[in-house]
Order: sequence, then structure tokens, then C-alpha cells
Amino acid sequence: MYQVVTMYGDNEPWWFFEDWQEDIEENKTFDSLEDAERYYIKKWQELSSTYEYINTKVNYLAAFWNAGDERWCEECDEDLQQYKGLALLKDLQAVTFESGDDFHERHNDCAKPKCCKSSLV
Repeated sequence: MYQVVTMYGDNEPWWFFEDWQEDIEENKTFDSLEDAERYYIKKWQELSSTYEYINTKVNYLAAFWNAGDERWCEECDEDLQQYKGLALLKDLQAVTFESGDDFHERHNDCAKPKCCKSSLV
């Protein structure tokens, strides 16, 4: 089974930290890669027109964000950027094949937002 998930939280979707599934806002399931890919492209186009910044990886993982969309992290003692994540997964795992040319390593030129160091441990 394939899934297209949208997430919202502190981390870009390719990190897959232990509790990453807690950030899932929508999870659509598909029997075929082709149907999942069509839905992913539709969501990608929708989100890319809504957010200022984008960073897309080659295996159907994308992060979208707007400057100033942050939350205070008590543990980190700083504001953390919030991301809308989009991922095409197989059995809730990152796919190992690459997306089409339109989605290869696409990103805006901007300073890298802060990430909570406690998540990296």
C-alpha cells in the first residue's frame, strides 16, 4: 500500500524522527503507485502555491514553509520554524525510487531555518 501524507510540525518530512507520525494531518491510502503519485502531484502543486518556501527531495518528500510561522520551544529556548510536510510513502516508509524531473532537489534560496537540537539526539 502507498500513502500520501501531509504533516505539520517542527521537522522536515525526511527526518522520520521517532514520533514523526504525531505530526500527520492527512493520510490518504492508494493501491497503486500511479494513483498515489497523481495525488502527491496535486497536493504538491496546491502547497507550492500557498507557501513562500519549498525544499523537495528526489524521493517524493517535500517541505513547505512561510517566514514567521514559528512556535516557541521551551526545551530549546528559541522559536522553531514550522513546516508543512508532504510525503509519498510505501507502508509508511520513504520510497527508494526517485520522483520525476519536476521534483528533483527543488528548493528556494533562503537561509536554513532553525531545528530543535533535542530532536537530533
